[in-house]
Formats: sequence, C-alpha cells, structure tokens
Amino acid sequence: MGSFLPVRSVERVLAILEQLNLNKVTAVRDLHHATGLPKPTIVRLLQTLEKLGYVSNDMRHGGYQVTSKVTSLSSGFHGDPLVVEAGRAHARMLTKQLIWPATIAILDATHMIVRYSTIPDSPNSPFHATVNMHLTLDRHALGLAYLAFCSGEEQDLLIHSIMQGRDETDSQVGETERVFRRDLQRIRQQGFAERNPYMDPRSSNTIAVPILDNDRVMGTLGITFFRSAYTRQEAITKFVGLLQNAASEIAKSTQKLI
Repeated sequence: MGSFLPVRSVERVLAILEQLNLNKVTAVRDLHHATGLPKPTIVRLLQTLEKLGYVSNDMRHGGYQVTSKVTSLSSGFHGDPLVVEAGRAHARMLTKQLIWPATIAILDATHMIVRYSTIPDSPNSPFHATVNMHLTLDRHALGLAYLAFCSGEEQDLLIHSIMQGRDETDSQVGETERVFRRDLQRIRQQGFAERNPYMDPRSSNTIAVPILDNDRVMGTLGITFFRSAYTRQEAITKFVGLLQNAASEIAKSTQKLI
C-alpha cells in the first residue's frame, strides 16, 4: 500500500458486507457487536448500500440482508484452482440429487478453506454461507479427509503444526498424537471422514472424501446435513458412495483442464 493509509469508510463498508453475508438476516445491534462500529454509522452505511441495491431492509425479520447484486462483485474473479473449477458441476449435481449442500475445500497452509458451496442451491442447508470459511484439519470433516489421505511426509508436517498449538504437557501431546494418528488410519481405511461430534453446530454433520490425483490430495468434497434426518449408518449408506463417485469424476475433469 506504500505510504497511503487505508480508507476508513471503505473498511467499514466491507466489514458490514462480510457480516451480512454470514447470516440470512442481520440486525443493526448484531452488526454493532460484530464490527464495533457506532450504530448511527452502521445505519448510514446500510442506507447507502440499500440505495445502491446491495442490501435490503427486511422489515418482517427486523434486519438487513444482502441482495443478489452482491454476486456481481465476484464475477471478475477467476483464480480458483482447477479442482474447484472442475468440481462445480459435480457438486451441483450432488445437491440436485440429494438436496443437501455440497462443499469443495482446498488446503490453505494449516487449514482447509471452502472454495465452493452449493448452499444457494439447497433448500435444506444448515448454514447460510460457508465460502472462504477456514476449517480445522483435526476436527472438521473436510480437513480430516485431507489429512488422512495426504502423503506421509505432508501428514507429519501438518500434524506437527496442529500439536504445537495444543495447551498440554509433552506427555499429553504425545498421547493425543498417538490417538489422533490412529483415528486418521481408521478414516483412511473406511474411505471417508466425519466432523467431530463436539463441534458446533451439533445439530448437523458433514461427511467428506478426498479428491485424489493418484496419491495427491487436490481437495476434499463433503455433504452437510441435519443429524436428525438420518442415523449415522443411514447417512453413510446414502452419501459415501455418491461422494466417492463424484470425487473421482472431479479428478478426471480436472485432468482434462490441464
């Protein structure tokens, strides 16, 4: 940025848009708590965004929501990895077949980042928006699916990074790592990963599989659903085979784009 300071009003507008994008409807008080901006400032910015057509005031639910016009802000972006470009159609097909939202995530340093989601196409999504959300490697299904199937060398590096962040004694960390590696081996053997059941929201679950190019994990593919809709075995039976088939097709489609 050189010697120029950030334009504060632009920062404020983007902070509001980011918060609005996380929920279906957001009240001014919630934007105030999330951004720390004064309520009069938030109201003025919302009114400006409303006049420009980027947000609307939902009087029935007492808050503001983004409009379809916000999608125009990303129309010029073409930087997604090939696996995401190749996977969009297959993810949409999954949601069309299963109703539940499908997600494609890729590794971003020591987390997975959601790069595509069919939440807009799903009538039953447990979430409002997840694109660009960072997910843990050791608790989220999309992360565990990556970690369980990546190469041994990469897995060692990532596990080392995860364990460094633990607030435990050396002996406790050692035992935690042994249990964790055993869990990863089980995930690899069964061919899919599930979200840690203690992760919020506990009302939903995600089942995820790796998108593999030979032994290299290009990304992960998952389906998210309400736990009340299926027993664990019903969900496994319904989703795993379709996810694995879709992941295989995404890998083939990716190769065609190279």
